[in-house]
Amino acid sequence: MTAFSHFKSVKRLGELAQDPFDLAQEGALTPKRIESFMQEGCGLKLFYGTERVSEITMQALGDLAVESEAVEKMEKMQSGEVMNCIEGFESENRMVLHTAMRDFFENANPSPVAKEATELAYKELEKLTVFLKEIETKDLFTDIVQVGIGGSDLGPRAVYLALKAYSKQSRRAHFFSNVDPDDAEDVLRGLDLAKTVFVVVSKSGTTLETRTNEELVRDKLKKAGLDPKKHIIAVTGKGSPMDDETLYLASFAMWDYIGGRYSVTSMVGGVTLAFVLGMDRFLDFLRGASAMDKLALKKEMKQNLPLLSACLSVWNRNFLGLPTTAIIPYSQALSRFPAHLQQLNMESNGKRIDRKGRGVDFDTGAIFWGEPGTNGQHSFFQLIHQGTSAISVEFIGFLQPQYKVDLLFQNTLSQEKLLSNLFAQAIALAVGQKHANPNKVFPGNRPTRVLLADQLDPYTLGALLSYYENSAAFQGFIWDINSFDQEGVQLGKVLASQLIDLFSQAREKKSVDAKAFPLGQAFFRHLHKEND
Repeated sequence: MTAFSHFKSVKRLGELAQDPFDLAQEGALTPKRIESFMQEGCGLKLFYGTERVSEITMQALGDLAVESEAVEKMEKMQSGEVMNCIEGFESENRMVLHTAMRDFFENANPSPVAKEATELAYKELEKLTVFLKEIETKDLFTDIVQVGIGGSDLGPRAVYLALKAYSKQSRRAHFFSNVDPDDAEDVLRGLDLAKTVFVVVSKSGTTLETRTNEELVRDKLKKAGLDPKKHIIAVTGKGSPMDDETLYLASFAMWDYIGGRYSVTSMVGGVTLAFVLGMDRFLDFLRGASAMDKLALKKEMKQNLPLLSACLSVWNRNFLGLPTTAIIPYSQALSRFPAHLQQLNMESNGKRIDRKGRGVDFDTGAIFWGEPGTNGQHSFFQLIHQGTSAISVEFIGFLQPQYKVDLLFQNTLSQEKLLSNLFAQAIALAVGQKHANPNKVFPGNRPTRVLLADQLDPYTLGALLSYYENSAAFQGFIWDINSFDQEGVQLGKVLASQLIDLFSQAREKKSVDAKAFPLGQAFFRHLHKEND
């Protein structure tokens, strides 16, 4: 039996889950409850009165955080202890120090290891500052294109779109990640390549999709009569095949203790974001993330927003049996943020063994998905309200619009209508509706929480990003699983490389060994009839 299943608090929470708080009961959801079940920090307010928890449940969740030593493990992670490992088995065996990439502002007494990582990150920031001033002085580029995949794309893309309102004049960012040639062509055909710089991101320097797309970019630049070296920046690990200054306009480092899905605040996101936003706004983004990292070290669960969120997620997943979580931002700027959180959570906590290599006897990571509101209300909210499966929902909202432009229509502003919809959905999912017509019955009792901030600006987004990063890590600490590797992506890559070999052999008219990869050939024959 794994550690999680041994905790006294887990037994107690299992008992409480037999009769969880009934949100739909008459008078259960009150203004007093909404006020009482609210915590704030770093400019964010977390309302969780619409979760199916009582004060007794919250006490038991606090006990779970203590028993699992969640905060102590967070301290170890932020101080640079090896946390990416499986005891007794071959694993990556690495530190996890994405928090050191933004630890420049409120650094109290960092460990020597964390201090060294922060100093390395700061040197890269200084180098980036000099580089950006140089290209700005010469007015070289108006557009930047990030070429990467997974964590080298999802996070930076989501953050850019979220902060696009704060972009410098005449600065635009673009992204393509997929090895699908249509993805690249769709981006490249609308650009003036002479005024475009490309950031190619790969820690290993060998990522097939990224290196393929880099060659595509080089080919495009050459055909346009441009020197690729004057238009391509590398972000890669030291000693990788891409760590070659003779091939790039500039090169910035990333380290093996930064996981891709946790890498937005490193140079992986830094080059593109600082180019578009300016260094001052990028530093504000880092400040927000760093402040939330410090909050994640608070011992008391209710003062620690990421830990509080993680405990609520564990309650929903393990004790209420809810398999999915919908992230619904009531902000169009966060249109790609759910996709980033999908990778962050599902790649981190989609694990079936614990840190000792034993199979877990409980559910781990939930399925994360989502789209912005209010559009979602007109599509999948039907299932959330009246479907047979309850879905946990996390709403994100802001009091002010980014552009400070709004319209008064029928005596309310658009932003007020947006927020009214957000709060109405949380209330409706909680209390439901009784009706004589069964088609109009809403069962209610569907748990939600609401994150509310004043405005989506760089500092707030940094805090929001760190909130979710640390919440994902806390869930892994509570479950005693490794939230920092991603073995699950490897098998498909290996088999894909074998199929790629079949394409190569067919192109060269070589005979193909049918016994080498029979399952792959079963598909391949339908692509290349000449091999039948």
